Amino acid sequence: MDPPAVSLRTEPSPHLVTDTVDRLVAALDARGIEVFARIDHAAGAREAGLELADEQLLVFGDPRVGTLLMQDDAAVGYELPLRLLVWDDDGATRIGWRPPTELAAGYVVSARAQVLERIEVLLEQLVAEATAA
Repeated sequence: MDPPAVSLRTEPSPHLVTDTVDRLVAALDARGIEVFARIDHAAGAREAGLELADEQLLVFGDPRVGTLLMQDDAAVGYELPLRLLVWDDDGATRIGWRPPTELAAGYVVSARAQVLERIEVLLEQLVAEATAA
C-alpha cells in the first residue's frame, strides 16, 4: 500500500523559532518522551554556503506507543518517530506536523485508531504549550 499524500497542519507561535523548539523540548521532557534529534536546517544551509530562514525539525517519540502501530503495519515505521517542524515564515514562527489520524488512510493501522487519536491529542497539547504567551 502506498503512503498517502502528506498534509501538514500548522499553527502560529508568538515565539522565535529557537524559543518555540525549546518550549517543545521542555514539554516533551516533562512527559518523559524522548527527543531523538533536533535538526537545525538553517544551520545546515549556512554550513553549505546557502541561506535559509530559521527552521528546526524536532524528532521524538516513545517506543511503547509507536511499536503498537508498527506491529500492525511495519511500513508505518517510515512515519515514525514523530516530528514537529518549526520555521520562520516571513517573520512569523509556525509549527507544522502531520496529523497522526491520517496514517489510517495509508497504512493498515485502523485497528489502532485510539492510539492515533491519543498521539494527535498529545501533539495538539505540545503545540498549545509551546505557543502559549
